[in-house]
Amino acid sequence: MKTYLSASQRPDTATAVAIGSFDGLHLGHQALLARLRERARFHHVPSVVYTFDPPTRVLTQGVEFLSTLPEKLELLSRYGVDEVIAVPFTAEFAARPKSDFLDDLRSLRPLAVVVGEDFHFGKDRGGSVDDLRQITRDVTALPMHSLGGEDIKSTRIREFLRVGDVDGARRFLGRHYSAQGVVVQGDQLGRTLGFPTANVQVASGKALPRGVFAVRVQVESGGVTETYGGMANVGTRPTVNGLETRFEVNLLDFGDDLYGKELQVKFFHFIRAEQKFGGLDELKAQLLRDQDTARALLAEV
Repeated sequence: MKTYLSASQRPDTATAVAIGSFDGLHLGHQALLARLRERARFHHVPSVVYTFDPPTRVLTQGVEFLSTLPEKLELLSRYGVDEVIAVPFTAEFAARPKSDFLDDLRSLRPLAVVVGEDFHFGKDRGGSVDDLRQITRDVTALPMHSLGGEDIKSTRIREFLRVGDVDGARRFLGRHYSAQGVVVQGDQLGRTLGFPTANVQVASGKALPRGVFAVRVQVESGGVTETYGGMANVGTRPTVNGLETRFEVNLLDFGDDLYGKELQVKFFHFIRAEQKFGGLDELKAQLLRDQDTARALLAEV
C-alpha cells in the first residue's frame, strides 16, 4: 500500500477516493471501505483513502484517539486499500476554505468519492456532500452504520473504553481493541511481588481502557512474532499511591527480557476495576486470583 502526506505527491492518475478520519476503523468505516473498493473496481482505478493525522476531533475537541497513524495504516492495508493520503491535520489546515479542499480533491482526478452522510469539510465545516458533486457525479454518502439499534461511532467506542467495556468496543470494531508500544523501565514492583510486568509506553493521547484485563500479547524479536496470553492493568496503582496512569502487562509463562521491545496488546476480557488494597500481601493475593481468571478466560477463546 502506497502512502503520501499530500495529494500533490501521488501520480497524476484517476482514482476512487474515500474521505474521513477513520479513527479506529470500526464497522461503519469498514462498510465505507467496502463501497470504496466496489467503486474502484467499477471504474478500474486505485482505491485511495484521504485521511487526517491526527483525527479531526483530536485537534478540534481534544479527544483521545483510537488508532495511531501506524495502526491506522496497517488496518487500511488489511482492508484492501491501494493508497493512503495521510494529511497532517493542523489548525492552519482546518482553517482553509472549502474551495482549497475541493482543489486538493480535483488533483486526485476522482471518478468516485465515498463519504459518510454527515461529512463536512473546510473552515467552520462549510463544505458538504453537495459540494463534492462539483468534482464527480459518482458521489456516495453512506448513512450511519448501526448495530443492535445503536449507531456505530468512534465517540461511543471511547465511552466503552472509559468504563473498561472492551467487549462493547470489540462489537463495534469487529475485532479486539489493541494498543502497541515499547517496553520501558519501570520501578520493578511487579517483579518484587512475583508478577514481572512490562511497562508499555504508548503514544500520548492513545485511548486505553481502565482496569484489569485478560489480554493476548504479540512480541516481535529478531523478525519473529510470538503471541502470549497475559493480564494487563491500566491505572494509577492506588495501593502504592501512584499518581500517573500506567499500562502494565504481565505475560503468562514468559521469562525473557522485554526492555526496548515493541508489544501489541489485544484486550480480550475485563476482569475487574482497579482498586486500592490494604497492603502488598493483599495485592499479591488478588493478582494470583487475576492470573487464574485470565488463564480461564483466554482458554475459552
